[in-house]
Amino acid sequence: MKQIKTLMTENDIPRAWYNIQADLPVPLPPPLHPGTLKPIGPSDLAPLFPEALIAQEVSRERFIVIPEEVRDTYRLWRPTPLHRARRLEQALGTPARIYYKNESTSPSGSHKANTAVAQAYYNKMAGVRRLVTETGAGQWGSALALACKLFGLECAVFMVKVSFNQKPYRRLLMETFGSTVHASPSDQTASGRAILRSDPACTGSLGIAISEAVEMAAGSEDTKYSLGSVLNHVLLHQTVIGLEARQQFERLGEYPDILIGCVGGGSNFSGFVFPFMPERLNGSKQTRMIAVEPSACPTLTRGTYSYDFGDSVGLTPLIKMYTLGNKFMPAPIHAGGLRYHGAAPLLCLLRHEGLIEAVAVAQTKVFEAAILFAQSEGIIPAPESAHAIRVAVDEAIRCRETGEKKVIAFALSGHGHFDLAAYEAHLAGRLEDQDFNDAEAEQALISLPKTDAA
Repeated sequence: MKQIKTLMTENDIPRAWYNIQADLPVPLPPPLHPGTLKPIGPSDLAPLFPEALIAQEVSRERFIVIPEEVRDTYRLWRPTPLHRARRLEQALGTPARIYYKNESTSPSGSHKANTAVAQAYYNKMAGVRRLVTETGAGQWGSALALACKLFGLECAVFMVKVSFNQKPYRRLLMETFGSTVHASPSDQTASGRAILRSDPACTGSLGIAISEAVEMAAGSEDTKYSLGSVLNHVLLHQTVIGLEARQQFERLGEYPDILIGCVGGGSNFSGFVFPFMPERLNGSKQTRMIAVEPSACPTLTRGTYSYDFGDSVGLTPLIKMYTLGNKFMPAPIHAGGLRYHGAAPLLCLLRHEGLIEAVAVAQTKVFEAAILFAQSEGIIPAPESAHAIRVAVDEAIRCRETGEKKVIAFALSGHGHFDLAAYEAHLAGRLEDQDFNDAEAEQALISLPKTDAA
């Protein structure tokens, strides 16, 4: 705790990110080359990422200093507030104390800006002209679009088609920030065109959008790829959330008994939880850490812990993670940011070691909790964030039944101002739960790549 305190300043913005790779209980399995199936080296990643981010990806240093230019940009919205949800507590009649770290206060409306700013900075320093990325619900694309504008870079975004159609204002936000947005699968890439030939009505997935973005980035010397979740350096940048929360809890004289966050790729959950993990690892605290995902795409709860591609086509390195199979096509739920077949290797390792719990919830129950939160706390949460709210509510009700006065904290990863069509569907009774297709998942897992790695 003392070491982390020294990394805070008078305005409470961390001076360094926390790198959990220094404290892992077992080594992280290395990524594998998609062609040779052998561990990759820094040179294999050079076509996609600048040298500084590659160094962070493999670093074992416990703390990595945040460049002053990045911290200066963080000051636009950081530190973010840690609120006590007293009205939600009253509505639930619970003795639990409920807190939420509000990342929706960023200019783009979510936690994604924490890594978007860092990635744009390092690419700018490397002389990159343009960044290409994918986005599910549009929160990551919005954050990177803004970050690129702030650092003078061009930005192209492949947005999953179902979200492109469901959330037009997310697209407009990205375009307002100066980015070009393509509905994925698109006719802009060979991988997109191939998918459209086989399924013209394809609604897309994050895996497909990643394939398109990687293909475009690899085909241009002045363009790099930028990822909003999953990779180690992305999770690293998000630890500003948990580092701030630690100090805020200390000032309140509290320490969380339960930490909760939604999981698609895993960046928001990991950024919130990882800075609390050292005490969990050394046994001084027994904080429960609960990752919440949609029941229609239950990667951590029903996936297989195995090496798999991060994209649908097979262009990316293979990473060891819980996966539903890179060919799995999730149902078109409104939480577009959680429709990913895999999850971050660091998060998956900790899940595999039993240090993190995982829960899958249905979207109708999620929106019931979102409405309760909006009506009690006055904030309309993003559908993704509402997954965390659902489980926070469930845990608070459990405390009501047992009389336990636990401290429950969740990450409010973003607001839902551009997701009101989903709320309209819920309020009109048109929102339905989407079943997890076991047969499709089993078929997708058949094609898992065969490797010699453990």
